[in-house]
Amino acid sequence: HTDKKDPEKKKSKEVFGYPISIFFIVVNEFCERFSYYGMRAVLVLYFTYFLRWDDDLATSIYHTFVALCYLTPILGAIVADSWLGKFKTIIYLSIVYAIGQVAMAVSAIHDITDTDGDGIPNNMSFHVWVSILITVHLVSHHIQHCTTCVIKAPQLVLSVQDKQRRTFFSVFYLCINGGSLLSTIITPILRAQECGIKSKESCYSLAFGVPAALMVVALLVFIVGSGMYYKDEPQGNIMLDVCKCIGFAIKNRFRHRSTRYPKRQHWMDWAEEKYDKLLIAQIKMVLKVLFLYIPLPMFWTLFDQKGSRWTLQATTMDGNFGALVIQPDQMQTVNPILILTLVPIMDIFIYPLIQKCGLNFTPLKRMTVGMFLAAIAFVCAALVQIEIDKTLPIFPSTSQSQLKLLNMGNNSVTVRLPGNDPQELPATTASLDYFTFESEQISVSIGSPEVTNTLSLPMGERQTLLIPSDLSDEWLQTDDLTAKPKQGNNAVRFVNGMNTVVNVSTTSVYFGLIEPLYYSNYSLIKSGEHTFTLWSDTQKCDFTMKFRFGSAYTFIINSNLFSDLQKFGSITPIQDIQPNSVSMALQIPQYFFITAGEVMFSVTGLEFSYSQAPSNMKAVLQAGWLLTVAIGNFIVLIVAELAKLSKQWTEFVLFASLLVAVCFIFSIMAHFYTYMDPAEIEAQFKKKGDDDEDDKSKRQRPEVEMVKRCSVNSHKEDDKQTRI
Repeated sequence: HTDKKDPEKKKSKEVFGYPISIFFIVVNEFCERFSYYGMRAVLVLYFTYFLRWDDDLATSIYHTFVALCYLTPILGAIVADSWLGKFKTIIYLSIVYAIGQVAMAVSAIHDITDTDGDGIPNNMSFHVWVSILITVHLVSHHIQHCTTCVIKAPQLVLSVQDKQRRTFFSVFYLCINGGSLLSTIITPILRAQECGIKSKESCYSLAFGVPAALMVVALLVFIVGSGMYYKDEPQGNIMLDVCKCIGFAIKNRFRHRSTRYPKRQHWMDWAEEKYDKLLIAQIKMVLKVLFLYIPLPMFWTLFDQKGSRWTLQATTMDGNFGALVIQPDQMQTVNPILILTLVPIMDIFIYPLIQKCGLNFTPLKRMTVGMFLAAIAFVCAALVQIEIDKTLPIFPSTSQSQLKLLNMGNNSVTVRLPGNDPQELPATTASLDYFTFESEQISVSIGSPEVTNTLSLPMGERQTLLIPSDLSDEWLQTDDLTAKPKQGNNAVRFVNGMNTVVNVSTTSVYFGLIEPLYYSNYSLIKSGEHTFTLWSDTQKCDFTMKFRFGSAYTFIINSNLFSDLQKFGSITPIQDIQPNSVSMALQIPQYFFITAGEVMFSVTGLEFSYSQAPSNMKAVLQAGWLLTVAIGNFIVLIVAELAKLSKQWTEFVLFASLLVAVCFIFSIMAHFYTYMDPAEIEAQFKKKGDDDEDDKSKRQRPEVEMVKRCSVNSHKEDDKQTRI
């Protein structure tokens, strides 16, 4: 409603016991959350694969972005309460945010600077700077914070309806995760599409463009319902008042630090000379809760790595679930799915069952259990990473080189390498693995009689030695991959063992014209079944192969390719890097524990903060809660840049250990915490203030009576004088 003086006089229409304005806000929140989480779902892969940053830098920038998203609501609240008002703040920042989303989508178009058509932007600094300068994304949580403030306005009197408040927060959280669920399903699918004019690449522009469109929808929905909202005028920001009061108390206490001044019960009491006692009491309640917030950032340190470290972990796993193929960034979908499942289960079954068992499962105890479950999730992530590491190839260090042998001839040969047993290579086959050497030059002997050549091997690189049929011909060395193909793609190349030129192509990749006894470069293809077409002059043949995730193959085109088409052995596949063999399904337990922890920690924490906040201090605790999320993300940034642990699983164990330690500290703090009823405490202070006024009026009443009495006596004397 729009009555600015008394919001209780006029109430909007209700549906299911809630004002209809609430439903506009919920729809707005759904669309805005879709926009935010959709963009965030593919962000770390955009940094890694489009901007080509390494994993640590991509993780650091990602968590810096998230941290700033949770810091800026404080600024948004100050702007809303002191200048524009909540409604105008939401409208203006939504417009800026939508423009930022559109700009982000445009910056992800690789064709803008891809002058040579190879799919890689030639002016990468343009895309990097545009992405960095689009800091308008950081206002996203301005909108969320202000929307939450609107919800707390007189649209819904939640402060006296505990059951309704609890139900609403659960529904509100379900709405957030509903938007998150759809966005984390849809945007990775959009990203996996191929688009472009000069070349076809992952379509990050589309993945950012759809969330931008949803942000526009969110803005329109919020504007349509504007006539039903309570729009209060800016009346000053309570957080500024709180900071001024605390600052005055500290300064006043320091000024009276001498022992000749009597001590006061609480250090905030030193603000009584300037500020109202009720405000001081409210600040004391807030500080009591904020003290409990000190250990909380460590939970968010672990939780927000779903979108960074866990997503990067999924890129080294197998996303084939039979009929369903999952993209690495789609694994985040498990979180909102479990949220939508666990929130009602907890509210309807688990918590009532614990209560019936006679256990006092307080909000702080729930939060402690939630933190412990998050630590278990990272132990699971570490165990999964250990299994992944077992399947990863061992690449050469900077002081090593590796060499694979490939026999292109039709006869078997014997190869002698320094420090190794003689290797017997059948026709058109390769050695099973790479040989590792510590020196830059090695002597290689082949055949009988032996032909010996000295090979130069670059340090830190992998190469394949192509052994020709005629050992007197040139010995070619190919440059091989020193990392698994990104995004779960497969790297494929061909070696032409024929004496004629061969063309090779698929529906998505053209390998080009391969000269006799030569090779093509690696080209990336997606998982699934692919048909390769080979032709030379008028002769042509096809062969089909099914690929998994993250492999690298060299295909040898045998000399009898067109002479014996019935024998499929005319194409010999050589596996350079084995595909990802650890299923993404192994990530489900860690997602289950982190989500169960989120339900117990985050949902309960929001409810606890609301219930323990004085009537005019809820925004302060909300800002404090968001501040814990920001600090948690900064902790990830610090660890990622400073720890530099060689094994990823050790980093997971480190985070789990830190959270267990913090969980123990928080449980002790929670044990000594006394739950408050802010309304009751405020009522006591108001009653005390009324009593003080009554006492003051009583003290003034005898003086009035004395004046009256004197006045009466004087009149009597006057009467006497008159009669005389």
